[in-house]
Amino acid sequence: MAIIRSLLVIITLAMTALLAAIYIMGPGLLENAQNKVEGDKGPAPSPEALELHASLDIADLHADTLLWYRSLIERSDRGQVDLPRMIDGNMAVQMLTTVTKSPSGQNYDSNSADAGDTITLLAMVQRWPLATRDSLFARAVYQAERLHKFASQSNALELVTSSEELKQVLKAREGGSQVVAALLGTEGSHALDGDLANIQQLYDAGFRMMSLQHFFDNKLGGSLHGESNAGLTEFGRRAVVEMDALGIMIDVSHSSPQVVDDVLNLIDSPLIVSHTGFKGHCDRKRNISDALIARIAERGGLIGVGFWSEAVCGEDVAAIADAIAYGINTFGVDAVALGSDWDGAVTTPIDASDLAYLTSALINRGLNPEEVRAVMGGNTIRYFLEHLPDTD
Repeated sequence: MAIIRSLLVIITLAMTALLAAIYIMGPGLLENAQNKVEGDKGPAPSPEALELHASLDIADLHADTLLWYRSLIERSDRGQVDLPRMIDGNMAVQMLTTVTKSPSGQNYDSNSADAGDTITLLAMVQRWPLATRDSLFARAVYQAERLHKFASQSNALELVTSSEELKQVLKAREGGSQVVAALLGTEGSHALDGDLANIQQLYDAGFRMMSLQHFFDNKLGGSLHGESNAGLTEFGRRAVVEMDALGIMIDVSHSSPQVVDDVLNLIDSPLIVSHTGFKGHCDRKRNISDALIARIAERGGLIGVGFWSEAVCGEDVAAIADAIAYGINTFGVDAVALGSDWDGAVTTPIDASDLAYLTSALINRGLNPEEVRAVMGGNTIRYFLEHLPDTD
């Protein structure tokens, strides 16, 4: 009996140590494997490029940083975004999106809505609240609560929900303050849990942009990477109308071409494609057609150029600059913005601290200072000032 008791003690201690290792080391190991900074940044920026860069208000339309188990306001040695690195990169505005479901075996071609969900496992390893185990809405709210907490703990991070609040951040920056505005968006509106009333709930939690799909078809309609290629469902139509009525900016980054067409025909508000490339520049499944991009641009929409290879067909900063130049030449400078997809399980050649390399690459690509100013943040800030509610 003594031997059995000793074995049970040893097994219990071993299991406890294993669980402790998973909870302590697991989140970091998972993120290090997913969010890498690799690739050629290009030559060091010239003094002239650095001078221009320092004068910019830089804005990015898409980062999934709230998904990961680390503090946004502390410098980290993993991932691609945190507040100190945003300040190093002279960022003014970052849209932070909440990932709530991701199919097992995720790919750009075809994913089943019934596939296993990797976010469930990630949530368990990262010790998310129990409510998040079976509610995508709860996952979105939990990530929003994290951002609220981070903003309350730092004078350099402001959660912005109105154009007036954004103006205050920009005014503070003009006065020399190193402050960054953060906005909240969803990565797919399966975060509604199939309940239209949750649109108002998410709005009240601070969400001002909602994408409709992610990597699988959902109750609103077909995904660019789903199985149906369907357009908006009746639920999806009602959701889009409700979002638009509240002034929520609608993102069609992962939506099927038919969904994009349906949304363009349903509402007059300009759309966002928060992280993408251009099909005519990079012919990959991830990018919707130039014809659809043109319709979005003609309506005053905004196209965020991604920083990863599937979006721009290259692994260096020059490829990002090439995609931006293509977008300007094809759709006009006012439509093009940054949409990095940082911390979205992608490899990028730069993190938030390295943005001067992109400014330099755009100059080397032949953009003039005003074009650089527009795509690096001016267009996004103008769009937000026009489409955020005036006040809360």
